[in-house]
Amino acid sequence: MTLGMAPRQGDLLDDITRFCDAAVRKDSIYALLHRERDQLFPDEFFADLFSDMGRRSVPPSVVATVMVLQRLEGLSDREAVERFTFDARWRYAAGLGGYDSEGPISFVHTVLVDMRERLRRSERPDRVFEVTRATAAAAGVVGRRRVLDSTPLYDAVATMDTVTLIRSAMRGLLAVACRLEAGLRAACTSGDEYADAAKPQIDWTDAAARDALIDSRARDALACLALLEGERLSPELARAAELLAAVVGQDLDGGDDGGFRIARRVSPDRIISTVDPETRHGHKTNARGFDGYKGHIAIDPDAEVIISMSVTAGNVGDATVACELLEDCLGPDRAEGERTLADRVEVYGDSAYGAGAVLRELDGAGAVAMVKVQPASPVQGRFTKDEFVIDVAARTVTCPNGVTVPYALKPSGEGVALFRWRCTGCPLRSRCTGAPRGREVLIGPHEAQLTAQRQRQQDAEWKERYRATRPKVERKLAHLMRRRHGGRRARMRGRWRVAQDFVWLGAAVNLARLAVLGLRSTGVGGWATGAC
Repeated sequence: MTLGMAPRQGDLLDDITRFCDAAVRKDSIYALLHRERDQLFPDEFFADLFSDMGRRSVPPSVVATVMVLQRLEGLSDREAVERFTFDARWRYAAGLGGYDSEGPISFVHTVLVDMRERLRRSERPDRVFEVTRATAAAAGVVGRRRVLDSTPLYDAVATMDTVTLIRSAMRGLLAVACRLEAGLRAACTSGDEYADAAKPQIDWTDAAARDALIDSRARDALACLALLEGERLSPELARAAELLAAVVGQDLDGGDDGGFRIARRVSPDRIISTVDPETRHGHKTNARGFDGYKGHIAIDPDAEVIISMSVTAGNVGDATVACELLEDCLGPDRAEGERTLADRVEVYGDSAYGAGAVLRELDGAGAVAMVKVQPASPVQGRFTKDEFVIDVAARTVTCPNGVTVPYALKPSGEGVALFRWRCTGCPLRSRCTGAPRGREVLIGPHEAQLTAQRQRQQDAEWKERYRATRPKVERKLAHLMRRRHGGRRARMRGRWRVAQDFVWLGAAVNLARLAVLGLRSTGVGGWATGAC
C-alpha cells in the first residue's frame, strides 16, 4: 500500500469549514488540528509505514486525527469512523470539510486496526506523542520540573482461579500442538478432553473431590510437559508450554502423599489469566488492590503537559520506572561544574519513589530530589532507626544513649550494627529493644541518600514547595482517567498494546492542553503559545 495524501488546498466556500470557523472554539482541539495538523503530523510523517507499490492508502494524517479524537472520547473503532463520517467537527479537524471535497467521505474501521499495527511494527510507534512533547518544548512551555505518579489500569479480562488457569493453559497447548497433539492427549489420564472453558461437574463442597480434580489436572499438565522435553518446538508451542509450566508451578504444592494441592500462598508474580498472561495482581495502597497494569507518567507541573509515559504490570513498583520517565531531562547536557541551580531539574514524587536507588540516580545527574522518603517504622513504639546517628563515612552507628559501635559492609553493600552486651544495663533499653541479644540496626546500600533526604524533607520551605507542586500530577491523572476518555478499564490485551493505547491517550490530552494554551506555528518549524 502506498502513501495517500490529504488535500492541501482548502475550499474557502465550503459550508462545513465556514460553519466550523465561526462555531468551533478557537482553543478547542478541533480548531488546533484544523489549523496546525499539517505542521504537527503531515502525511509525509508516516511515509516509512508504506511501500512504493500498491493502492493508495487513506491519508495517514486523516487517520491519525481520527485516532487522536477517538482516544480523547473513548470510542471504539466503529464508533470513531461513524463520528468521522457524520460529525462536522471531526471532518473540520481532519482538514476535509464538506462531502464534495477531495478527501475520503468515510472508510472502514479496519483502517484504524491496520494503522495501529503498522505503527507497532515501526521504529517509532509513539511518534504522535513524541511530536506533542517536542512541540511543547519548542513553544517554550516545558520547564525543568517533573512530577511523577502512577495509576491503576484495570485489565480487560477475567481473573481466573487455579482450575480454570490450568485447563485453559492445557487447551491452548493442545490447540497449537499439531503433530504432537495425539501423543499429548494420550498422556492425559484424567479423562478431560479440554474442549471448552466450562469447569468439570463435581461436588465443589467436597474437599476430597476438589483435591482429586486438582491432582488429576496437574498430572495431565506435567505429563504433557515431560513429553515435550527435548522436542524441537515451534514458537507458538514453546510459548504455550512455558505458560502451562508457569500456571502449574505458581499455584500448586506437592503433598506428603505425592498428590498436588492448591498452595496456601499467592505467588508474587502470579499469572492471573491465560488470555492476557502479562496482567498481574497489583496494589496502589496496602488496602486497595486491583488486577491489571499500572500507567506511569511524568508531567511538567507548570504547563501541565505530559512529558513521558510508560505501562508496567500491576505488581511493578513505581520506583523501578522513575529513571525511564526522566530520561529526557537527566542526561548530562553540560559538564557538572558548569551546571547552575537554575539548570538543575527538580523531580517531585510521593514516597513510592523514595527508594535509595532513585535518589542515587538523581544525585548523580545533579537533580534536585523533591521526593518523599518514608520514615523508619517504629517497633512496638520503641526508638526508630532515625533516632540513631549513622556515620556512613566512618561506618559507625551511635544509639540515643550515646554508645557508638562500628559495622562492616557485606559485598551487597548492606551492613548491620550489633549493640549486643552494650544494651545490658542501658537506662533506655526498655524504649529501644526487647531482644535478649540487644539492638540491631540494619544499614542499607543507599543509607546516606535516604538519611539526607529524610533530613531535607523536614525543612519548612521544602514542604511548602512539595505541597504546591506534587498534587498537580493527581489532577492530570484524574483527567486521563475520566469516563469520557474510557475510564480506567484497559481497551486492549497485552502490556504492549495497553501501553500503545495509553500513549495515544497522552497524545490526545496533550493536544487538548496545547489548544488551551493557544499553540500556533510561527513558520520554519517554530512554535509559540498565546491568543490564537
